[in-house]
Amino acid sequence: MDAALGPPEKMAESEGDLTPMMSQYFELTRRYEDALVLFQVGDFYELFCEAAEAAARICEITLTAREDSTGEYPMAGVPIDNAEPYIDDLLDAGYRVAVADQVEDPDEVTGVVERAVTRVVTPGTLTEDELLGGDDNNFVAAVAADDDGGFGLALLDVSTGDFYATSLPNAARVRDELGRFAPAELVTGPGVAAERFEDGTFVAEYEDAAFDGERAAETVAAYFGSVDALAGDAEVAACGALLDYAEYTRGGEDGDRLDYLNHLTRYDPREYLQMDAVALRSLEVFEQRSVHGAEGTALVDVLDETACALGRRTLTDWLRRPLTDAEEIEARHEAVGELLADPLTREELHEHLRDVYDVERLISRVSRGRANARDLRALKDTLDVVPEIRGLLADADSKKLRDLRASLDDLPEIRDLLSRAIVPDPPQELTEGGVIRDGYDETLDDLRETERSGKRWIDDLEEQERERTGIDSLKVGHNAVHGYYIEVTNPNLDSVPANYQRRQTLKNSERFVTPELKEREDDIVRAEQRSQDLEYELFREVRNRVAEEAERVQATAAAVAAVDALASFATVAASHDYARPEVGGDGIHVEGGRHPVVERTEAGFVPNDTDLTPERRVAVVTGPNMSGKSTYMRQVALIVLLAQAGSFVPAERARLRVVDRIFTRVGASDDIAGGRSTFMVEMTELSSILRAATEDSLVLLDEVGRGTSTTDGLAIARAVTEYVHDELGATTLFATHHHELTADAERLADAVNLHFGATRNEEGVTFQHEVREGPATASYGVEVAQTAGVPEAVVERARELLDAADVDADASEEQTEPARTADSGDHDESAVEETLRDVNVAELTPVEALNVLNDLKRDLD
Repeated sequence: MDAALGPPEKMAESEGDLTPMMSQYFELTRRYEDALVLFQVGDFYELFCEAAEAAARICEITLTAREDSTGEYPMAGVPIDNAEPYIDDLLDAGYRVAVADQVEDPDEVTGVVERAVTRVVTPGTLTEDELLGGDDNNFVAAVAADDDGGFGLALLDVSTGDFYATSLPNAARVRDELGRFAPAELVTGPGVAAERFEDGTFVAEYEDAAFDGERAAETVAAYFGSVDALAGDAEVAACGALLDYAEYTRGGEDGDRLDYLNHLTRYDPREYLQMDAVALRSLEVFEQRSVHGAEGTALVDVLDETACALGRRTLTDWLRRPLTDAEEIEARHEAVGELLADPLTREELHEHLRDVYDVERLISRVSRGRANARDLRALKDTLDVVPEIRGLLADADSKKLRDLRASLDDLPEIRDLLSRAIVPDPPQELTEGGVIRDGYDETLDDLRETERSGKRWIDDLEEQERERTGIDSLKVGHNAVHGYYIEVTNPNLDSVPANYQRRQTLKNSERFVTPELKEREDDIVRAEQRSQDLEYELFREVRNRVAEEAERVQATAAAVAAVDALASFATVAASHDYARPEVGGDGIHVEGGRHPVVERTEAGFVPNDTDLTPERRVAVVTGPNMSGKSTYMRQVALIVLLAQAGSFVPAERARLRVVDRIFTRVGASDDIAGGRSTFMVEMTELSSILRAATEDSLVLLDEVGRGTSTTDGLAIARAVTEYVHDELGATTLFATHHHELTADAERLADAVNLHFGATRNEEGVTFQHEVREGPATASYGVEVAQTAGVPEAVVERARELLDAADVDADASEEQTEPARTADSGDHDESAVEETLRDVNVAELTPVEALNVLNDLKRDLD
C-alpha cells in the first residue's frame, strides 16, 4: 500500500489556502489514513493526488487533474452507479476503501456539501452482493493473546451475522482453525505476530485499544448482555475487538451497531473433526486442483445439490466442521435416510427451496437500513414458502426433521405487513415512488388521487383546447425543465386565446401555459413530491418493523438451510448409490468403497475394501506409481469425513469409528519465497502430524522421505512407521516405494501390508487399481517412464541396466563372502560398476533412474 495517500507534503503548510471541498477531502484522508477515500462529487467518486495515481494504475482509469485557485491536483474518478468493480480491484491490490458520500442535498445547501464516510470496505467485511461474488461465508477473524501462550479467536461474517469464538492453546491450533474457516481478513491484537497466521490472508491494522479487556467486555456486553458465554479474557478481547472493527467499517464518528447480530456461538474445536489447511487442500474438500491444465472438481461441488444459497453455506459448514458426537451424526443420517426413501417429498422440497432467497444476507441489509423494496418483497416470497416446507415435513419420523419443522417460523404478521405494504414488483429506487401499495395508507391514497385526477384533467385538456381554439395541431406536453405546456405551431399563433401565457419559444412553435394549467401543475407537483416523501417514510417504517424480527428470520433461515443440506445429501445418495454408514465401531470397515470425486470423472472406477482395526491400524501400502495408492488413501479419509458430516458414503457398506482429526502428508510442494525446500515442507508437515495426532486420529502418509537421499529417506520412513505404531497408536495409511517397510509391517504387531498389483505383458503394464493383502513385488518404474513418454532409447537403456543389476544381485546372493573378497583382489571395479552395485533399481523413481543413467554416461565419457 502507498505510504502517503493524503495531501502532498508541499501543501502541509498552506492547507488554509485550500478550497472548502479540498479541505474536506484531505480531512477525511487524515481521519482514514489507512484507506483510499472515494469522495463523492456529483455522480462520481473522485480521488486526488497520490490516491488518484494509485487508483488510476490499479483500476486502469484515466488520470486527469483538478485545477483551482490553490493549484493543480492529480484526479481520477469512478461512476457511483458502477463503483463496485473498481472497489473490488482496489481490495485485490491490498487497499481498504473508505466511501465518503454526500450527506446533504446539494439543492438545499449554500456552499460546500457535507460528506461523511458511510462505510469502510475491507475484504472481510463485505456486504454487497456484487463484491461478495458467491454464496459462501466471508469471514473476518480476530486473534488475541493470553498470558499463558494461548489465544482467543473470533470469526464474524458481517453479511450473514454468523459469529464464532473459541480458545486455542498455541499458534499451530490457531493456524488450523484459520485454515478451516479461510477468513478473508485478519485483525491481530497486541503481542500477536500476524505473520504467524496470515498465510496470504489480508491483515488489517487496527487500534490496540480495541483489544483492551475492559473495553472489549463492554462491547460484547452491549450486544449480548454479558460475556458469560465466553471462556477467558483472550476470547473476550478477540470478540470485542472484532465487533469494534466491524462497527468501524460501517462509517460514522463512532461506527454503527450491527443490530442483526443476535447469536455468539462459542465452540470447542474438539467438538468437531479437525482438519488443518494442509488436509483440506490435499483432500480437495473446497479447493479444485488443476489436472493436466483442466480444472478439477472439489468435494463440496460433487455434494452440492442444494437449491438455495442458505443450503450451500450450511453444506459447506458441515464439511468444514464434521461432527464427533455419534448420536448427532446418526440423527443426520436418519434424516437423510428418510428423505432418500421418499423421493417425491425430496423433489417437492427441492422445488420449493428453489424459491428461497438468501434471507440471511437480506435481513442483515434490512437491519443496516440498506435493503430496498425488492429485498423486502423477496423476504415475503421466502416466508410464503415456509408453510409449504412445513407441510411436506408434517409426517416426518426422524427427530432431526421434526425438530427442523418446529423451527420453521413463517412470521405471519410480517408476511401480512409486507403483502399489504409493498407492491408485488417494486422499482429498484426507493425515492421515486411506486413502492407502497394502494390501500395501505389513507393519506398516501389521497395524495395519489390528487395526482391522478390532476393528470386526468390535463389529459382531457388537449381535446378541450382544440375545440375551444379551433387549432387542430395543438398539443399538451410536459418536460422536466418547464413542466406542463400547451404547444402551438407558428402558423396558428393568431388563434391563441388571450389567457395563454408564453412559457417558451421554439423554432417552429410557441409553448404556453394558462392559469388553470399552472394551478393544476402545482397541485400535481405538490402531491407527487409529498407522495414520494410519504412513501419513503412509510417504507422505512416497514423496513424497521421487519428489522425488529431479525432473530426470528435468522432462526427460520437456519432451519431452511439445514433442510436443504440434508435433502442435498439424500439426492447425492440416490443419484450415486451411496450407503448409510454405521458409526461408532472400533475400526474403519468399508466394502466396495469409492472416491466420491474421482468416480465421477473416470470411467470404470474400481471400488476397494478397507479393513483397519485396532489389530490392523497401520497399513503399509506399496505398488507401482499410477496404480491408485494415493487415490485409495484419500478415498478412505473422504468416506470418514462424509460420514461424520452427516452424509451417506460412496460404498456398498461401511462401519466406521469416529475420528478426532484427519492428517495428511500427501504430494510434493515447496515454499521458495519462505526459503523452504520441498523436503523441508514435507518434514514440517510431518512434524505437525507426529506432535498432534492421537490414537483416535486418521493419518495419511504418502512417500515420506522421498525428498532426500535414498538412505536418509528410508531411515526416516522406518522411524516414522515405528513411532506411529508404538507411540501414537493412530489409524494410519502409509504409501511408500521403500519396500523395506514391508518387512517392518510384518514385524510390527498391529501393522499390515497392502498393495496394488499390476501385470506385465508384451504391450506393457496394466494397473489393476485393486488393493490386496501383502506387499508389492515390483514398482514397474521403467514401464511408468515409458507410459509417460520418456524417449525409447532411455527406456531401453534403463531396462538393460535393470537386467544387469538383477544379474549382479543374483550373482551376489550365490557367492560366499570369502569368494567376493578373493575376487576383489583380482579385479578393480570401475566407477560405473560401483554405481550399479549400489543401485537398488526396484526403488528408483523414473526421475531418479534418469539421473543415474546420466551419471553413468558421464563416467563412461
